[in-house]
Amino acid sequence: MNTDYFRFETDADGIALAIWDMPNRSMNVITEAVMDELASIVEAVASDPAIKGCVITTGKENFSGGADLTMLQGLRAAYERLRAEEGEEAAMRRFFEESRRLTLLFRRLETCGKPFAAAIHGLCLGGAFELALSCHYRIASDAPHTRVGLPEIKVGLFPGGGGTQRVARLMQTGDALQMLFKGEQIRAPMAKGMGLIHAVAPVAEIVAQAKAWIRDGGSSVAPWDAPKFKAPSGKVYSPAGMQVWPAANAIYRRETHDNYPAAKAILNSVYEGLQLPMDHALKVESRYFAQILRTKEAAAMIRTLFLSMGELNKGARRPKDVPPATLRKVGVVGAGFMGAGVAYVSAQAGFDTVLIDRSQEAAEKGKAHAHALITGQINKGRAKTADRDALLSRITATADYAALEGCDLVIEAVFEDPAIKAEVIGKIEAVIGPDAVFASNTSTLPITGLARHSRRPELFVGIHFFSPVEKMMLVEIIKGGATGDRAIAVAVDFVRALKKTPIVVNDSRGFFANRCVGAYLLEGHKMLAEGVPPAMIESAGRQAGMPVGPLSLNDEVALDLILKIARATEAQVGPDAVDPAQTWILTEMVETHGRLGRKNRKGFYDYPEGAPKRLWPGLAELQPNRLSPEDVDFTELKHRLLVVQAVEAARTVGEGVVTDPREADVGSILGFGFAPFTGGVLSYIDFMGVPEFVALARYLESRHGERFAVPDSLVEMAESGRTFYGPSQQAA
Repeated sequence: MNTDYFRFETDADGIALAIWDMPNRSMNVITEAVMDELASIVEAVASDPAIKGCVITTGKENFSGGADLTMLQGLRAAYERLRAEEGEEAAMRRFFEESRRLTLLFRRLETCGKPFAAAIHGLCLGGAFELALSCHYRIASDAPHTRVGLPEIKVGLFPGGGGTQRVARLMQTGDALQMLFKGEQIRAPMAKGMGLIHAVAPVAEIVAQAKAWIRDGGSSVAPWDAPKFKAPSGKVYSPAGMQVWPAANAIYRRETHDNYPAAKAILNSVYEGLQLPMDHALKVESRYFAQILRTKEAAAMIRTLFLSMGELNKGARRPKDVPPATLRKVGVVGAGFMGAGVAYVSAQAGFDTVLIDRSQEAAEKGKAHAHALITGQINKGRAKTADRDALLSRITATADYAALEGCDLVIEAVFEDPAIKAEVIGKIEAVIGPDAVFASNTSTLPITGLARHSRRPELFVGIHFFSPVEKMMLVEIIKGGATGDRAIAVAVDFVRALKKTPIVVNDSRGFFANRCVGAYLLEGHKMLAEGVPPAMIESAGRQAGMPVGPLSLNDEVALDLILKIARATEAQVGPDAVDPAQTWILTEMVETHGRLGRKNRKGFYDYPEGAPKRLWPGLAELQPNRLSPEDVDFTELKHRLLVVQAVEAARTVGEGVVTDPREADVGSILGFGFAPFTGGVLSYIDFMGVPEFVALARYLESRHGERFAVPDSLVEMAESGRTFYGPSQQAA
């Protein structure tokens, strides 16, 4: 049999082996051509009496990342074209049949009469894991990077290749729903414990053991096709079943606030599917999948969290004419919380790292932070003691700036004070070589101003990490007025080496992310000053799609830090640059009541030991006015919290701070959790419709002030019918 994507062979025992190994790709993915070839393999196995069964495995370091989402995007685009040409009914019929092609292929494999086994090594996610689930036996390697999972929910989809139905028949219903809602990658031993796979073995043995299972008479009948099959949680309409579904519905609403159609489709598919035989259940799943694939939420999330993020991670914004950087030694000046985090991720990426502070004691304290972080990974089973020893050996903690000699890149992470930073810049540049790149990890101070203290402004760049550094995946790279391409290229290469996502923006106070975050925090403060009940403010933020309300986020950032930034901005830019209501609230909280945020367990929330956080009762006394909840338009609160961020993002585009909409959308979700179901802060505007957004913002401006004023560039877009992505780039 001629194959391009699978190597197909049969051994002396009559057991076939299909090795999935797509040429010219680092990762196997499911495409239309792969589906065609897999269908041919299934028919060859089923029709040849000499073949007893088949093992499917990988020829790469990973089994597969799943379906090529550009293929699914293409289905949606084809639907729109066909609807325009032949009408809704014809387009929907074709779309439904095409969208369930993978389901039918996997069901044919499952019912072809011959046993199939999946020998899994590395990542096996999404449609690839649905392929494994349709096999009658699953064995995974014990390699640390071997993971299985159904992460479709993270890009606005849900498992549409039979995943919702097979998982719900392998596990207790509550556990199955939790797995489908979270979309997490599951290590092989845990997957075995959950009943998702049958065995775990060394990678060298998985194919042999899979073949042995077939040779020893492995069944070609899936459990759910056996006449006496019973779902693990029993029937839906049973006492046990009725204990699951009310709770599941409540959890769904609490976690999603009805913002994610795919999550609701998972709930419906499992609920309806468990009441039907498998073939009918799969058809139910397919109908929901076809519906979700056409939603704007799926289109936006696929575009931003799969396509755009993938392009940025590959260096889409890196200057093309600069050779790849060879980085070996990295310096970090400032061993506080941020600097220690930067040193940790740098050493974790394999760089020799020099961590400097004013005293040896302070530098060692920063290194101890790295020790604590890697120890936490060891305790969770994600690292070994040898990993900790190796990582710590790469960090040199010292107070001696001379240790920076030979560094390819130095990052300063000292206090946000221009005078302090100017002093540190001089000390660093007195030591480093002429080709070393200097980066400032400032969160608000313009890079162009800081670079005036440098003797080599063309090699001076901003690298803005987010807190906590080890967890946050976004890094903002800031191009100052004199920053050259080489400095940008080195910064991008460094961030990619850390396995984080870089966005490149032009200089501005607060750059991109912090300008939007600042608008969100300010709106929360303004609502508080207006007398809106604090619980309503927080609930509006969460229900709008933000991970936490603005008051909670302020506690995480630290109230005293926001107050310092406000005062520094007033001193450097003028009194009109800050909001007096915000300054008054922060001054009262910090200086009158000593409430700094989570760091001293007292902020807008109280943080009692061993108990959940709760809003500080004293907030009511702080409010000059108090509105009754009945007098507050809750929908308007939600609009205010998202629109104020989107208006600020549009301003950064109009000012040339952001030059690529992909970076604004990816950056807004990864950097500050902007409502992921929207696809990001600019997609939010596009999918609402630019004229509609402008009208909403103007309404809010008329009620709440000029912070909602629409920039001229956005008005021009609305009048000309343009969007941020343009017709050719719209998620169709």
